[in-house]
Amino acid sequence: MSDIKKVVAERETGEQLPLVFSHAAASGRDDLLVSDRLAAAVAIIDSWPHWPSPVVILTGPAGSGKSHLAEIWRQLSGARDIRPVEGGQAALEAARGPVLFEDADRDGFDEVELFHVINSVRENGRSLLITSRSWPLSWPVALPDLRSRLKAATMVEIGEPDEELLSQVIVKLFSDRQLNIDDKIAGYIVQRMERSLAAAQDIVDRIDRLALSRRTKITRSLAAEVLNRLYRQDEHD
Repeated sequence: MSDIKKVVAERETGEQLPLVFSHAAASGRDDLLVSDRLAAAVAIIDSWPHWPSPVVILTGPAGSGKSHLAEIWRQLSGARDIRPVEGGQAALEAARGPVLFEDADRDGFDEVELFHVINSVRENGRSLLITSRSWPLSWPVALPDLRSRLKAATMVEIGEPDEELLSQVIVKLFSDRQLNIDDKIAGYIVQRMERSLAAAQDIVDRIDRLALSRRTKITRSLAAEVLNRLYRQDEHD
């Protein structure tokens, strides 16, 4: 961390705030960085509509690529987004065509409605993709019939990213912003960051904003300053 310490004394105030632009990450199938940790999930998405079961549950930590894969499947299948809530139309949507239910463990759902959604998918020959940070067996489901339906689903887990993948992701995230960085800078960042795709997205955003505010190129020193600020702040939280 010596390089980071060298920039601790650098100015941290007085920079001109850059305009906030919306940087849409490329989310098509050709933009997906496939590694061993993603292989099973990519294979199940690519194999649609020939799934081993009508319901697939994709699990993985925050920023692991679930949303990217869900978007690819949405484009491939024409799936509609649903939220199984009491009195909603999720089961009816599931009867009409493929449906996507994202962040099941975070946003919650009505157990009876989700049970009806799965039944509708099975009875009408449709498909349901569910994404979650945790395995469904850990969800607080009290309805026995729903637990049985979830156990019958095909479950695919995305593992934590390795250093090689994170380096590729860092380069890609900058490329999405029309910025090219040296592979050595990407490697430097990966060696000093939290091992997650969510952290990679946050760090790239911070580096880009700081570079814009100073009207400068992205350098190793600039990356070191951002990493120092970020993780020094975490230590004080």
